[in-house]
Amino acid sequence: MKKLPIGIQTFEKIREEGYLYVDKTKYLLELIENGAVYFLARPRRFGKSLTVSTFDALFSGKKELFKGLYAEEFMSRSDFKPSPVIRLDLSKVTTVNGIDVFQQSIEQGILEAAEKLQVPIQQNLSLGDSFRNLISETAKKYNSKVVILIDEYDKPSTDFIDDIVMANKIREILRSYYVQIKANDEYLRFAFMTGISKFTKFGVFSTLNNVQDISVVEKYGQICGITHEELLQYFPQHIEATAQKFQIPADELTQKIKNYYDGFCFDIGGKNRLYNPFSTLYFFQFQEFLNYWIESGTPSMLAKYMKERNLTVEQFRNYPYSKNDLFNSKEIENTSPENYLYQCGYLSIRPGTTNEYALDYPNTEVLNAMSELVSDNLLHKKNEHINNYKSQLLIALSTWNYELLVETFNTLLASIPYDDFYAAARQNVLVNGYKFPVQEWLYRSTILAFLRGCGIATVAEMHTNLGRADMVVTHKGNTFILELKVAYADENPSDKAEEALRQIREKNYAKPYPNATCIGLAIDDKKRQITEFRV
Repeated sequence: MKKLPIGIQTFEKIREEGYLYVDKTKYLLELIENGAVYFLARPRRFGKSLTVSTFDALFSGKKELFKGLYAEEFMSRSDFKPSPVIRLDLSKVTTVNGIDVFQQSIEQGILEAAEKLQVPIQQNLSLGDSFRNLISETAKKYNSKVVILIDEYDKPSTDFIDDIVMANKIREILRSYYVQIKANDEYLRFAFMTGISKFTKFGVFSTLNNVQDISVVEKYGQICGITHEELLQYFPQHIEATAQKFQIPADELTQKIKNYYDGFCFDIGGKNRLYNPFSTLYFFQFQEFLNYWIESGTPSMLAKYMKERNLTVEQFRNYPYSKNDLFNSKEIENTSPENYLYQCGYLSIRPGTTNEYALDYPNTEVLNAMSELVSDNLLHKKNEHINNYKSQLLIALSTWNYELLVETFNTLLASIPYDDFYAAARQNVLVNGYKFPVQEWLYRSTILAFLRGCGIATVAEMHTNLGRADMVVTHKGNTFILELKVAYADENPSDKAEEALRQIREKNYAKPYPNATCIGLAIDDKKRQITEFRV
């Protein structure tokens, strides 16, 4: 059983030290043989840096690293010739100490690249001129066209999502930097750039009109990430070992892994489904279904983004998205929330109606993690944490303690800031063709986020032959059907609770679930609390 390359993004180290490597060199060769300037956007921790590292090894002619891989034959051709590689990683650039330090940090990267290539470059040049000098002098020294690899091209700008003035200064500097790729086309054999986003003014798309953006091209949809077939091909021993730990058959475990970590899709056809490599590796390492990927980034920033825009988790389920949206990008601070969440990987492409698409959360991991962030953000208003209430929720569901269940929900509802009710009232709440009353929407989406954030299997809008159940909750083999009604103005909460339970019965919501517990909940809109329930 090969070692898992946890935290390793260097192709050479993976191959030399016998770590598991999912062979993606087929896609790299297709790009190389077309010889152009390419750009690929993928979420963080999705294998971009490993792709850049593999390109580096390919062009450097390190044939021994490719034995047994798809690229082995290509490297062995008599006409294959290595090329000098200029590799720059902008994720290493310092952005916290002002513009001058930022410029010095990029210049240091250019000097280190020149030193590695043993190429002398002129001193005291502007940033753009230093890069131009490095490209031309490298081509002259090696009497060869050069390869340029730039990883995380947008990292300096995304560091300032909340500081527009600083972000624009960063962009101006980067623009003079990236324009050299086009200006020195005569020296280029190949160029490849990666980033998390493809927002317009980060320098690449405003200065390079010769770049080919392959981010949504279907045939390159699998260039990063792990397909289901690759999971079965490269991880059979890890699957078997983990299945033994869970004491379940391997095919049952595989389905659970698929539900939890599969589902990312970036191509325009909406066909290629991918596992997040970061989460997949960590799952096999720790053999626990946890939210590895989202916790590896800056979840507090995401929670803040959702909070400041009064966004709920549920509103992005099956969200309509057009083809134009895939290509029309705006600045990161001005783009729509759905486009921002898609670019960053929190939403993924799904087939929609006619020629349109839909966006949705890729899998259970992302849905639950986003739900936890939103719920935790609400509870932080009272210096509390979702984990404080998770145990209460689990006890309530395990022991059928409905009073404790309602008490836990009410604590959450009490944490919703007053202003959010007005913000919710301004939203046009439409989900799968059904228009929710705005207050009901806020209560419902908050409880849903809380349940999912606690890791409870919860399905919203579960269809039956007669209608839709608000929530179907499953815990330890037990199923709970929840229907929520809001008592407005002079309406009686007791009547509303009876109405909710009656609707579950009349619409046969529980029919697919033998021995399900049906609960009608009534929220008094004046008190913003569940004041009545029927079981």
